[in-house]
Amino acid sequence: MGLTAIEIKNAKPVDKPYKLAAGKGLYLLVNQTGKYWRMDYRFAGKRKTLALGVYPEISLALANEKRDLARKKLTDGIDPSDERKAIKLSRQNSECNSFEVVAREWFAKYSVTWASNHGDRIIRRLERDVFPWLGAKPVSEISAPELLATIRRIENRGALETAHRALGNCGQVFRYAIATGRASRDLSSDLRGALPPARETHHAAITDPQAIGGLLRAIEGYQGSFLTKCALRLAPLLFVRPGELRQAEWNEIDLERAEWNIPAEKMKMKQSHLVPLSAQALEVLLELKAMTGVGRYVFPGARTNGRPMSENAVLAALRRMGYEKNEMSGHGFRAMARTILDEVLGVRPDFIEHQLAHAVRDPNGRAYNRTAHLAERRKMMQQWADYLDELRTGAVIVPLCAA
Repeated sequence: MGLTAIEIKNAKPVDKPYKLAAGKGLYLLVNQTGKYWRMDYRFAGKRKTLALGVYPEISLALANEKRDLARKKLTDGIDPSDERKAIKLSRQNSECNSFEVVAREWFAKYSVTWASNHGDRIIRRLERDVFPWLGAKPVSEISAPELLATIRRIENRGALETAHRALGNCGQVFRYAIATGRASRDLSSDLRGALPPARETHHAAITDPQAIGGLLRAIEGYQGSFLTKCALRLAPLLFVRPGELRQAEWNEIDLERAEWNIPAEKMKMKQSHLVPLSAQALEVLLELKAMTGVGRYVFPGARTNGRPMSENAVLAALRRMGYEKNEMSGHGFRAMARTILDEVLGVRPDFIEHQLAHAVRDPNGRAYNRTAHLAERRKMMQQWADYLDELRTGAVIVPLCAA
């Protein structure tokens, strides 16, 4: 009769290690530090020992299974010890050649030649949008569908330009892996045409930081109506839809709480929306308050206070400043904010989407209420306003090439 579970459980350490035979080369080695399963065997004329685990994590039944599997390998001419070493080495090589390891090596090599904010943007994009899904996989084992699924996640949140740039960065990593002998081909080339063109947007928008700075300076120097100039100043700060901005009413705005509460009937999604107001937005609103605060609308019409500003007022002002319809639109301020908050400032995508009043769901599939993530969104809106000030004054150094 072989070794029993009771005997194993009751085995106590003594001064010297000892063995309890379990049959067919398997035994339990008992010493002062624990109980260890071992198997002695011969391969190519040499006596060898294979470790099979520690009791009680490995039970007698499981140890027997491991022994029988090892004996089958021996019958097939395979040394189980050598096989284990090969698997371990392969795993170590896979970890050393993972996409994230190769990407960080590529980044360290080339980022020294880039502007710091350009490099920061790239590594942040990889860390947030690529590494969580592809980072641990060996770079040579990633498939084109896996890469596409990763890029689609970015596209599906509406950041198409970011998706294109992430795909380009992945291509750079694959080409570096090829050059260093860790991959054989650039998978990103298989995905040409898989994404719609980044520039094909329904609403023209300026998303280049340097060009945004120029637009903000043009708004600052606008010589037309004071109301229109204020609307132009608020449009990038609040990035609401043009209709929501021109129909803003004073009874919706709480200057003390720095909040604009837009009722559901005015919103595209028919859900009330809360817009935190930055210090810069409050400054503009206080200027307007002195002029239009006694009436209903923040931006009353030119002919009557009973109606809001014309929907063409901001568009006409942009054209007057020299911006063509294929360059910038009233809706373009939303695309501008989404792109820069995501690409440059690294704000969490769900905070951005919620502030854009898009349909954002919680982990249980329920729509977030209007105050969801309010503290974070307040911080985001102030960060955005401060960044726009830096662009307007030229304080931000923009790299010559886009990320």
